[in-house]
Amino acid sequence: MTENKIFFPYKRYEGKDPLVFLAGPIIGARNWQKNAIDFIQQRNSNIVIASPRQPDGLKSDFSFEEQVDWESYHLTKASEQGAIIFWLAKEQEHFCNRPFAQTSRFELGEWKTKQEDKELFLFVGIEDGFTNSRYITRRLNQDCPQVNICHSLEETCSLAMTEIILRQKKG
Repeated sequence: MTENKIFFPYKRYEGKDPLVFLAGPIIGARNWQKNAIDFIQQRNSNIVIASPRQPDGLKSDFSFEEQVDWESYHLTKASEQGAIIFWLAKEQEHFCNRPFAQTSRFELGEWKTKQEDKELFLFVGIEDGFTNSRYITRRLNQDCPQVNICHSLEETCSLAMTEIILRQKKG
């Protein structure tokens, strides 16, 4: 794994190489981000990745405001010079005080709307068992038919990488 190509909170990426942002559930979900990072890095070590999941779990000095600002910055940067991957992983551990994937659902709605205004490189994958996937699929198909909905993390990552490479070749 090429460590200097992977950015976690709160390290900011300011380069010009393609950036992939890994959006999707963290709390209550398995560490799918590590699998995505490994998959992408093994196939193209030049792609820079921003993952909002801290590599060693939630830190004692966690700052909600810094986390949100870091994510917003990297989502925007990825939309401008790379791709946003939404992987809607199914719930692995339930927390009664928090709806599963609440932030991811909001962010997907936000980026779906931005996709409608201008064509972005937005890639969505939905794991079998993710709640309300039927509704999300229907709404994406209605409003953003150019966004393919994948059914495996590997397929979602591969599609994003292919589009990034095609964009680079076009210049």
